[in-house]
Amino acid sequence: MNDLAFVLVALPLLGAVVPFVLGRRAPEMARVVTVAVLIAHVAVAVVVAALVATGGPLTYVVGGLPAAVGIGLLVDQLSAVFVVLVAGTGAVAYGLLREEATGPGDGLWLLLVAGLTGVCVTADVFNLYVFLEISGLAAYALVAGRRGTTRALAALQYLLVGTAGATLYLLGVGYLYVSTGTLAMADLRVALPEVGYASPLVVAAFGFVVVGLGVKLALFPVHTWKPDAYAAAPVDVAVVLATLGSTVAGYALVRLVYGVFTVEFLTAVPAARTALLATGAVGVLVGGYLTLRQARLRRMLSYSSILQFGMVVVGIATATSAAITGAVLLLVANAVAKGGLFAAAGLFERTLGTPSIDALAGRGREFPVVSLAVAVAFASLVGLPPSVGFAGKWYVTVAAVETAEWTVLAVVLASTLISLAYAGRVVEVLYLSPDGNSGAVAADGGAAAPTTRFRGDWRTTALVAGAAVATVVLGVASSGLAAWIAPVVEVWL
Repeated sequence: MNDLAFVLVALPLLGAVVPFVLGRRAPEMARVVTVAVLIAHVAVAVVVAALVATGGPLTYVVGGLPAAVGIGLLVDQLSAVFVVLVAGTGAVAYGLLREEATGPGDGLWLLLVAGLTGVCVTADVFNLYVFLEISGLAAYALVAGRRGTTRALAALQYLLVGTAGATLYLLGVGYLYVSTGTLAMADLRVALPEVGYASPLVVAAFGFVVVGLGVKLALFPVHTWKPDAYAAAPVDVAVVLATLGSTVAGYALVRLVYGVFTVEFLTAVPAARTALLATGAVGVLVGGYLTLRQARLRRMLSYSSILQFGMVVVGIATATSAAITGAVLLLVANAVAKGGLFAAAGLFERTLGTPSIDALAGRGREFPVVSLAVAVAFASLVGLPPSVGFAGKWYVTVAAVETAEWTVLAVVLASTLISLAYAGRVVEVLYLSPDGNSGAVAADGGAAAPTTRFRGDWRTTALVAGAAVATVVLGVASSGLAAWIAPVVEVWL
């Protein structure tokens, strides 16, 4: 059964070849193959999670080589959560939102899923870089995959900044190898204390790894690529990237900080922990300020991610069991809510013909299901019960009180108030602002212009509603989710 860990990565990776081979000559056949691969990938992910639940973590080394030199894979309770999230999002977003059968574009979609899955299950730091690059290159191409100068420029910026982040991460990997002679995460965890946590090589490796992943996370001040890329991308691509792109990088940051460097490193090098905490806190404040300044919904959602991931980093820096659990729950909460919100933003844009938030005035009655789902998703970003966003902030708050970290408590409070301000603005516009159509009058003084009618895109509506339901269900089940990842967190601490 350990072989299924390999199948998780190999299935979408090999499946991606078929749409490339079929190309634009047989796009419908490429679409059928892509759907079949994505459904099979979801099935394998669920089976792997069930096996982890009943028998513990799965491990696999490709080719049967020694773990120190082979491509090691590990699926434990924590990685199983993100494996299921990646597989489910890849299949649902493709099935409900992707309208064009493009051949090569479908191959890129499968490569993106394969790369993100690989990041979740790899057991060594170099192959984590390889999988980050696979997913990154697929994402750059998907953002630029349809015509338009804006999309091409956004994709170019995404490529340049992403490459810089990957290079910094690779420098950190190089320092780790020079100092320990191994790249396997389990071996690094043992070797680093022997080298000495305060060793300049180890500290430099930590800095490069965190900054490199910080670029992927779009932490302030290396966030500039995200708003342009997510606003310019096609809606289906924006949804899958908003759900998974930075979320999986956040998972990698949690895994490396505690699974490789360990909490003892943060204790031995307090400057590292202080830097993490300061970066997260500044990200919350600056990200919140930038979010409040946005007039377009997709750009507002993109900037709000800077705030949300700043909160995740604050949880990581707090370094207790409750704080790490809170950081993981916040990653899941942001992923589910942002997927639904970006899908809703795409539906509003397509129907109303503008990305402006002001254009949503009074549309709550016209889009009843979508508007209600948007309100629920925003409630999760704010941290209102019973959403999973509330559960994440609750765990971080508990950690702050337990450790008397009042700075962390202040950051949680600030993030909640700022999130309430920008989320409340959108909900208020939807439900309380005067109807944007009520006063529509033809410019020539004739009959009133026709009102915009909801086109009834049931697939997008289903996705947005499903995301809203998921935020509540995961919130109610958050204690179970925390218990599920507890064995991994206990080993780290």
